[in-house]
Amino acid sequence: MNAKPVLARPHVATTIAAIALSAFIAIGLLTAISELFQRDGAPLQEVVVAEHVCADHAFVSEREACVRLYLAASRVRNFASR
Repeated sequence: MNAKPVLARPHVATTIAAIALSAFIAIGLLTAISELFQRDGAPLQEVVVAEHVCADHAFVSEREACVRLYLAASRVRNFASR
């Protein structure tokens, strides 16, 4: 009887393929997320300024509406200055 069980080792090609696939997936996810932020959102600095300007609103819905209006106005200013 063999007292020590031996686990089968995966092939080197399988390991390399798994590493390459996981790296490809990770790079794809990071690229997609960063592109979503660049396409959809305002720069973080503008969002922070808008949140500070609208901090005196008591209700979250009022605060969010204020931030949206502030960001829309800043986009109009940026567009008009071009």
